[in-house]
Amino acid sequence: MDLSEEVRTLAKRAKELIGSIETEEATKTALVLPMLRALGYDVFNPLEVVPEFNADVGIKKGEKVDYAIYNGGKLSVLIECKKIGEPLAGCHANQLYRYFTVTEARFGILTNGIIYEFYSDLDERNKMDNKPFFIFDILSNSESDLRELKKFGKVKYQEDTILSAANNLKYARLLHAVITEELENPSEEFVKLLGTRVYEGRMTSNVLEWMSNLVKDALAHTIRARVRANLESALDKGNLEEETTEEVDDLERNGVITTEQEIESFNIVRAILSEVVETDRIFMRDSKTYCAIIFDDNNRKPICRLYLDGRQWRVGTFEERQERKNDINQVSDIFKLKTQLKAAISRYEASS
Repeated sequence: MDLSEEVRTLAKRAKELIGSIETEEATKTALVLPMLRALGYDVFNPLEVVPEFNADVGIKKGEKVDYAIYNGGKLSVLIECKKIGEPLAGCHANQLYRYFTVTEARFGILTNGIIYEFYSDLDERNKMDNKPFFIFDILSNSESDLRELKKFGKVKYQEDTILSAANNLKYARLLHAVITEELENPSEEFVKLLGTRVYEGRMTSNVLEWMSNLVKDALAHTIRARVRANLESALDKGNLEEETTEEVDDLERNGVITTEQEIESFNIVRAILSEVVETDRIFMRDSKTYCAIIFDDNNRKPICRLYLDGRQWRVGTFEERQERKNDINQVSDIFKLKTQLKAAISRYEASS
């Protein structure tokens, strides 16, 4: 079984066990160790994988990192684990930072069993960077993500090769985030940059406000046009079926693009609710304002609403007719809302 199949199996396992894993130790056993095995490491061989690795910091003794990975007899990776669903930020990254500075490892991984954040010392040697250069999500990943993950496998591991690519990965990821944000919410600087190329007058506050809406609409139109062109090109080659054209036409008419994050969120909601109802009764309807997930294809039976187009992502859940918006940092945080999601189904079933 290759790595992509191993990851798919692990993702399926995570969805099945999400409600049963309540501790950090359970997360390690159920998800982290299987990931290390998928990467080719013998988790029972202390020459390869050392649990509770001693990483004393200065006068602070007894500091231990969850796992240390050795390649060719050399310490290469430190892994700090947190409970599934726990955000990987703040003090957790600081904890790994302390361990990193007192060892010879060039890579650090912070994980909650679903998300794996990869750090190195690209900015200053022996000082872990503040931001990861690579993030791998077992529930949502691409072929390129899998190729990068493979580099950390026992067979493929080459420290110099990873380091040479890490800097490009880091800034490519950051640029992707910036571009995505500009596409969804163009900043004043970005509006000025484009506006001064087409508008000859003075960029007053009123002009900027007017131009901001134009820029946002123009960006959306450009993306839709590129999508349509690519699909039509594929249709000419006979790679897509006829109904794809109808889908593109719908896209042009309503101006709505369903994102990968919304599709992933929909699949997570279906996975949660599969415990209480048939998943073919759960539907998704996207709009410009939010993406709705509904029961029995009925707008009067909302399960939740996804607001994933701003700086702060939110998921709206329902109690009777009242919507409550819950902040999330990543789509896997939706698992934390399983009680509210199941309660919605219970209400609709009880009233039918």
